[in-house]
Amino acid sequence: MSGRYPILAAEHAHEEILRRSRFLTLLAPVESEDQARAFLAARREAGPDANHHCWAYLIGPPGSSSRVGRSDAGEPSGTAGRPMLDVLTHSGVGDIVAVCSRWFGGTLLGRGGLVQAYGGGVKAALENAPLTEKVHRVELELDLDYATRDAVRRLYPVFEVELLEEGFGVGLLHRLRLPAERELAFAQALLDLSNGQLVPRPIGD
Repeated sequence: MSGRYPILAAEHAHEEILRRSRFLTLLAPVESEDQARAFLAARREAGPDANHHCWAYLIGPPGSSSRVGRSDAGEPSGTAGRPMLDVLTHSGVGDIVAVCSRWFGGTLLGRGGLVQAYGGGVKAALENAPLTEKVHRVELELDLDYATRDAVRRLYPVFEVELLEEGFGVGLLHRLRLPAERELAFAQALLDLSNGQLVPRPIGD
């Protein structure tokens, strides 16, 4: 799994009326299939009078296909869940669920119209959705001495290291957090700086 990729910063909605049917598309950031299904359940509860609650989700980095799901929720097969998932897969956004609720207005849209309505609703919602970056981080401990403290700390911004805690004693103990993708390069920089003396230790998983 990639350690860094775009995700939604918050839930986002897009609403439109197509041939008298109301379509409300909601997007949300999720980290698991259980979270995606919980969001779907909440949408069903919030709109019990809707005729359909179609959905799709993608868990993992953008474009991944190992943990995806979709449902037409009573619409003709292939007209809702699949086009919604297709848009999510090519959106460049990961860890996302989309639920599109439809209130039928009395006019049939046909298969092509439904595909356009559901896929287009997700695409339109994504256009203005707020994004942030998901970064997988690791925590490390580092024993160092006072003589190397300043030189070591100058490495921190280079490798996006957060100093979480600094313990003082005979030496120094730093508790650090940094992107997982920078861990090996940071460890090598410490070795180079200290002639092989500074070796960080992982904390937890």
